[in-house]
Amino acid sequence: MSSATTPRIARTRPESPASRRSRSLTALLKEVRGCRACEGLLPFEPRPVLRAHQAARVLIVGQAPGTRVHQTGIPWNDPSGDRLRQWLSIDRQRFYDERRFAIVPVGYCYPGRGPSGDLPPRKECAQLWLPRLLAQLPRIELVILIGQYAHELYLGERRKKTLTETVRAFREYAPRYMPLPHPSPRNQMWLRRNPWFARQVVPALRRACRRLGVY
Repeated sequence: MSSATTPRIARTRPESPASRRSRSLTALLKEVRGCRACEGLLPFEPRPVLRAHQAARVLIVGQAPGTRVHQTGIPWNDPSGDRLRQWLSIDRQRFYDERRFAIVPVGYCYPGRGPSGDLPPRKECAQLWLPRLLAQLPRIELVILIGQYAHELYLGERRKKTLTETVRAFREYAPRYMPLPHPSPRNQMWLRRNPWFARQVVPALRRACRRLGVY
């Protein structure tokens, strides 16, 4: 065969590490959203709610979806989310930009109702998925921990005896972690009793996010 008729072999550029991570994260999120590990143990059909992108620099860790979030599939799509966005001083468009904020709660599905409110997030989510998810988020520099279950999962023995003490000691966990109370309307009394939160913690939270360029 002459050189004139020799078929040319197309040269392809090697896939970049960032591209591989993006593809891997997309596949992993699809796998997580299809999780049925707790089927039969939940009040509704499983519907894992989380968002992430490999470029995200801030990770928001709440407790577990409520009923409204379960119905819409949109995290923090409720009055608690409105208050959280107020604390962050950010609009919905930027809040839901996955390149800015990854949102991975302690529990991914609505756990059901207990005698004094929603049940604790189920532990299976972190056990099955969290290490793999965090491995796909290499640019996270700030983890916002909302509520006692997030404090327990990420801070472990470093947390204080009470949620209030942990939040008050927020400087001890910087710059990696920022512990917050839950922004639920039910916590209005806590906010009134702890005015230092609005004076000290909220401005520090905004400064930390501004430093990372997510505003």
